[in-house]
Amino acid sequence: MNKRPIMLVEDDARLAALVAKYLEQHEFAVQLESRGDDALANFSPPVELVILDLMIPGVDGLEVCRQLREHYHGPILMLTAKGGDIDQVVGLELGADDYVVKPVEPRVLLARVRALLRRFEAPSDSDGELCFGGLRILPAAQSVTLHGEPVALTTQEFDLLCLLARRPGEVLSRAEIYERLRGLEYDGLDRTVDVCVSHLRKKLGDHGEQPRRIKTVWSKGYLFVADGWA
Repeated sequence: MNKRPIMLVEDDARLAALVAKYLEQHEFAVQLESRGDDALANFSPPVELVILDLMIPGVDGLEVCRQLREHYHGPILMLTAKGGDIDQVVGLELGADDYVVKPVEPRVLLARVRALLRRFEAPSDSDGELCFGGLRILPAAQSVTLHGEPVALTTQEFDLLCLLARRPGEVLSRAEIYERLRGLEYDGLDRTVDVCVSHLRKKLGDHGEQPRRIKTVWSKGYLFVADGWA
């Protein structure tokens, strides 16, 4: 069986070796890097997923994430010892698709890796094209264009857009969106959904004081406006 290539960027040698060994026992080929600058220099296709520690020497994980996102559109899983909201928010803003706070058991990390890859590979409900005015979404191809121009989205941003666009005119709660995107029960505190919506709005030209394409319905959730894309 061909192993799936992933990159693990982690400077804790003991943890890196443990995680790499475990992942290699479960269908993955792990390219291990201990420095951010080395990860950027040595990155090359076909890497299917990146596990990226936040606090690494050379170039920190946030900067590595930012630079990777200029050319890499696969999933990025942030692995960090920091659990504060600000670190999670910044990571998501820079293009990370998910995060895990250390310490984490290898089997838990494996489950998150597999879940993220499943999300990336499979359109959630249908392969059918979605069109709203100048917005065109092709789930099977994982592509989005706005007025003919391609829009580069992370896996999580794309999944969120598809989720909202498949239910236009319906308010989706943060809890439902969170559970659909991350496969976890919403704790009422995590800001992943809000950050992802904000980032998506910016990329789709809907980030003014009063967004008209993806609206916030206070205390309820978010609403995709079908006729807002002319």
